[in-house]
Amino acid sequence: MFYIYVLQSKKDNKLYIGSTSNLSRRFKEHNDGKVESTSYRRPLDLIYYEAYKEESIARKREHLLKSGKAHVELKKRLGME
Repeated sequence: MFYIYVLQSKKDNKLYIGSTSNLSRRFKEHNDGKVESTSYRRPLDLIYYEAYKEESIARKREHLLKSGKAHVELKKRLGME
């Protein structure tokens, strides 16, 4: 399976959206400070994820969620707007 996931920083409440084939490993890497883009925003909570059978579909969904309208809809779904 391939996953898109949303992390929320407990430090600044900002979101990080990513994708992976191993969600538990990747979440641990984020919280262990091994991911440069989130290391300064730790600790992080996994607040949302979606699973896909195909990596290409997961990547397209990741890019969509990072874009304007879909990002706003995601924040609404998460109760952040």
